[in-house]
Formats: sequence, structure tokens, C-alpha cells
Amino acid sequence: MKWWILSIALLAACNEVDTEHTLSGKGKDASCAHITATVDGKNVISWIEAAPDAETGMICYAVSDNKGTTFTTPQVIPTSTGVLPHAENMPKMVFKPDGEVIAMYGVEQNDARNKYAGRVYYTRSLNGGKTWLPAQPLVGDTGSYDQRYFDMTILPNGEAAAIWLDNRKHTDDEGSTLYYAVTAGHDGFKQEKPLAETVCQCCRTALYTDAQGGIHIAFRDIINDSIRDMVHMVSTDGGTSFNAFNRISADNWVVRGCPHTGPAMVKNNSAMHFAWFTMGGGQGVFYCKSADNGKTYSQKEPVSTAPMAKHPQITALGNERIVMVWDEPVKVGNIFNSRIGFQTRTGSGRVLKTGLLTADSLYNTFPVIKGIDDHKALVAYTKREGKSEEVVYRLIQL
Repeated sequence: MKWWILSIALLAACNEVDTEHTLSGKGKDASCAHITATVDGKNVISWIEAAPDAETGMICYAVSDNKGTTFTTPQVIPTSTGVLPHAENMPKMVFKPDGEVIAMYGVEQNDARNKYAGRVYYTRSLNGGKTWLPAQPLVGDTGSYDQRYFDMTILPNGEAAAIWLDNRKHTDDEGSTLYYAVTAGHDGFKQEKPLAETVCQCCRTALYTDAQGGIHIAFRDIINDSIRDMVHMVSTDGGTSFNAFNRISADNWVVRGCPHTGPAMVKNNSAMHFAWFTMGGGQGVFYCKSADNGKTYSQKEPVSTAPMAKHPQITALGNERIVMVWDEPVKVGNIFNSRIGFQTRTGSGRVLKTGLLTADSLYNTFPVIKGIDDHKALVAYTKREGKSEEVVYRLIQL
């Protein structure tokens, strides 16, 4: 028996792993999965679907009202055109308590000042997705020609907040500026403000609201012109102000390039928990926690033994379990595939189990995860089949 078959067999013996289910349509290229939830607790998976060989696509989503066991027929958001597939800049959806649904996505900018520039748009539904308003740019300032790596969350007051990386800054140093904006009723995002400059311009940002109403932001900063480490900042006044950000780990990773792998975080009653990729002071995916809301952080711990494990995501199953997923390359003969790894920890961060969700013989990337209840997590990822890709999901019960 091959070792990966044994690994998955051991996983099934300790955890109930649901079979893999395909969400995306046949004959389409699909990628960039994201998981969120409606106000009444239904789980929603969104992704991008494009025609074969097309460079852009549209946002699709499906809803589950039975804790991820089955999903509705996928719906296309008709006003989301020209969406650029980029799994670190995946489209995201939020559901506001007032019934508004917001879908945000990135498109190409084709700007001569930066050939990699992009723009962020969002489209809104005021009737639960039955109809959608025309898409509009997140930023109206003509001085902003590059926005990307955004995230959204619902604030304690029911409004939505967004962060993104923007070219506007007051320094010639490398990097982007992290911006923050909030919705104003049904009038879209307003009151944008810069929070940090010289932010690594090519890594996903993370925005998260905890159960106590704290608003958390994590991103990769450029420190002393060359170090690209993860930092964390918190607002305890509803986003009016944020504390000065702190490094979650002094990795001191000196790199003149684009890691393209951002941080992830979640909070339970024990601590704030973080997962990220670095090549400073070790290489791969690492974990740490903060028991005092970002004042201090524990020493980082390696999560995967694979040195090039990347793109971690993290979730909490109530207060008793933390679960992380990531992707990592694996060589099979003369080719490289990609597999999905996972790790479960206690609510206080002690490792319980590390294993694989997919086999070495497959090519699976960019997993996302969301806790369903105290014992179950929903995972979605991109699966390559031949020359095309599809979005699939499965359930893990601990």
C-alpha cells in the first residue's frame, strides 16, 4: 500500500471525511473558492467560473442550509464581469443583517504605470441575490490606479468593512498602502482611510471581527526596506481607530520578491490564532497565538513538514478545536502535483493531528475552511483535472 493511501486511511479512521463533491459547472474552468455564511447561518461557497481558455470569468455561488451536506444549484452573479482569477485575490461575499449582499472582486487595470495593476469592484443585491445592482469601483480617487488583495467582514453594527492594498502613498519606499472603508447603509463603501504604508504589495490581507466586536487586520509588511514579516493590528472601538501593528513573529525574512501567500487568523475564548508562510527562521507554514489580543505572541511553531507548504487558512470549531489547511507540492515521478494538508489543535493551540486530505497523485490547491459547529468543518479547494480546473468541497467531522 502506498504511504499516501495509508495516510488517508488513518485520517478516515480518526475523523469522518466526507467524499469530495464538485460544485462548479462542467465544461468550465473554476477556481478561487471562498467560504462565508448568511446572517441566519447558512454556508455559502463562492468561486470564479470561466469558459475554457478565457482569461476572465464571473462569480458563482451556492448555499447550504444543512451544514454543508448539500448545496443549492449554483447561481451566477450577472453583474460580475471580467473577474480575474487569482486565488490570493479571490472574490468574496458578505451578507449584512439588513439583507444586503455584497460581492467583491478584482479585474485587470492595464495601466502603463504598473503592468500588474488591478482594480477592485463590488456589486450588491438588496433582495437576497434575486437581482444585482451594477458593479461599481471600490475607489473613486483617480490617483488610485492599483487596488488588490482585499478582504471584507461584517462589523458589530451590521455594516460591512473592507481593506485593500492601494498604490497611493506618501513615500518612495517599496510597497503599497493598506486602506480601510465601511459601508453606509445601502450606499456602498465610504469613509476610506489609510492604515499603513510600505505593505507587501503581493500578499493576501486578512480582516476579521471577533465575538467581542474587536476588528483584526493581518498582512505582510515590508520592514526596514527588505524584511517581509506578518503583522497584526486591532480596533476595539468599532474601527474608529486601530492600534499600532505588531509583528506576530520576528521571522526577519529578507526577500526582494513576491511571496503571494498571505496570513490567516481566528479567535476563540482562549486566544487569537494565526497561520502564515515564511522562509525566515525556517520555511513553510507556521502557527502562533496571542492570548492578550495582540499585545504579545507565542513563539512560532512549524505546522507542516513540507518546506514549501503555502496558502494556509484557519478556522475554529467552537472553543475546543482549531483546524488549519494549506497546499504543498509533492513530486510524483518526474512531475510535481499538489496536495492539501490539515492540522487539528486544541482550542488552546496544542497539536492533535497532522495529515492529508488529498492524495499525492492529484493536483489540488488553495484550500479554504470554515467551522460549521463544534465538530465539523467545511473545506473547499481547486482541483485540476487534465487541463481544466474545478471547485470541490468536502466535510471533515472531528
